[in-house]
Amino acid sequence: MTQVETGPSNFIRNIIDNDLETGKHQSIHTRFPPEPNGHLHIGHAKSICLNFGLAQDYSNALCNLRFDDTNPVKEDADYVAAIEEDVRWLGFEWAGDIHYSSDYFEQLYAYAVELIENDKAYVCELNAEQTREYRGTLTSSGKESPFRNRPIQESLDLFARMRAGEFSEGSMMLRAKIDMASPNMKMRDPVIYRIRFAHHHQTGDKWCIYPMYDFTHCISDAIEGITHSLCTLEFEDHRPLYDWVLANISIACKPRQIEFSRLNLQYTLTSKRKLNALIEENIVAGWDDPRMPTISGMRRRGYPAASIREFSKRIGVTKQENTVELASLEACVRENLEANAPRAMAVIDPVKVIISNYENDKTEQLIAPAHPKDESMGTRTLPFSRELLIDRADFREEANKKYKRLVLGKEVRLRNAYVIKAEDVIKDEAGNITEIHCSYDPETLGKNPSDGRKVKGVIHWVDATSNEAAEFRVYERLFLVENPAAAEDIHQVINPESLVVKQGFVELGLAEAVAEKAYQFEREGYFCADSKDSTPQHLVFNRTVALRDSWGG
Repeated sequence: MTQVETGPSNFIRNIIDNDLETGKHQSIHTRFPPEPNGHLHIGHAKSICLNFGLAQDYSNALCNLRFDDTNPVKEDADYVAAIEEDVRWLGFEWAGDIHYSSDYFEQLYAYAVELIENDKAYVCELNAEQTREYRGTLTSSGKESPFRNRPIQESLDLFARMRAGEFSEGSMMLRAKIDMASPNMKMRDPVIYRIRFAHHHQTGDKWCIYPMYDFTHCISDAIEGITHSLCTLEFEDHRPLYDWVLANISIACKPRQIEFSRLNLQYTLTSKRKLNALIEENIVAGWDDPRMPTISGMRRRGYPAASIREFSKRIGVTKQENTVELASLEACVRENLEANAPRAMAVIDPVKVIISNYENDKTEQLIAPAHPKDESMGTRTLPFSRELLIDRADFREEANKKYKRLVLGKEVRLRNAYVIKAEDVIKDEAGNITEIHCSYDPETLGKNPSDGRKVKGVIHWVDATSNEAAEFRVYERLFLVENPAAAEDIHQVINPESLVVKQGFVELGLAEAVAEKAYQFEREGYFCADSKDSTPQHLVFNRTVALRDSWGG
């Protein structure tokens, strides 16, 4: 078996290579096991790219998509569908059918019975508070439950009656019998089954007892023939329990759990619980709000899937905990869009320009490239008439030499059009400029004016009579601090300008802009049509990312 050279190696690839070379495994089999209790975020994207990427890079390798659906109280079929869409959008496909931990509920129950029969598990009647008290602390051993040594037959009977629904939630649980003095808290007789009277999105009301993650995950891996079970470092303490369960049941496959560092990203929360709180408090407008670090939010904002895959490759896979600069992710997005996004012009804060020496009823159809470096994208047509719109920030009545845009009495070039000179301004009673009167030189169409004079500034524009009105949602970082998770009050670190809505115009032809397809609005940033709210009658463009990092890193 040989590794396909698709990027730098890492310690996980080294382990896999060694396992293949020594014959421990003939092929590898990974899995991605999300819990369907919310949308996936950028941290999950790293895991997706790792697990599915390994399956792509090795001969005869497979990667399963398996939903960890053991907590019906928080899970939902809509989340299942969203996760499937996220994985496919990122460019990956799972092996065979989708798997669910609930597919194995009967087998899991049978293995739990086997543990009881071998005096490795018992039914415990301590309540939640007592269980915590008996567990002990990091510096003191736990105490054995008074039910720990109940007869095997009694535990078997009670466990069967738990399944039959005879007991209330919290009144009983099944615990593994391991070691209450273990320095690893996870090994102090952990709960492996609890009672839950809740409707399950896959099994309906068939079950009222549900297995815990640590019992379920390792057995599900073994049933599916997973060779390398990859998870983040917070599960390192769980590994002894993972191995203990597999060692104490009659199952042949023994997967290996390997931990790697999770993705910590500046200015970002990567906790589904905390992200859900933002939704519940109406700080954001749902899991796919473009300010969210969810895959669905980034997709709606216009992030290309390839840029997220490239980001995952660049940050690498290590055991070293670190925090990655958000600018690194945004740089991957910019690099992709610079090469692939067609150009267009948009005026977000418009002011009218009247070209006094241009014929009143005349309209030209100017030709501009769709992309300055990629002729395969073709060209676009720009209507040009006597009245235009430019951005208000692109004009000043007075300015120093560093200002390269339109100034009263001076010239500037209109992108893909003529050189104009500002001659006069019209203001309203409040002193706001309502019109800029200019003259144009008809001999300066194109990049090389015939008179040879050099004009330093170039500004974008939209024809005032032939355009498309649009709403622009200008997104910035949701948080003002690099580590919002550490904030005592999350409300104090919310960026009040994380979303600014503006009304303006785009060049004619973008009424049918495809949702989530990015455009570079020249000198404004990268934008895409919103997948939920944009229609040909009411265009809504989301800013994916600015043309350059304005946060200084």
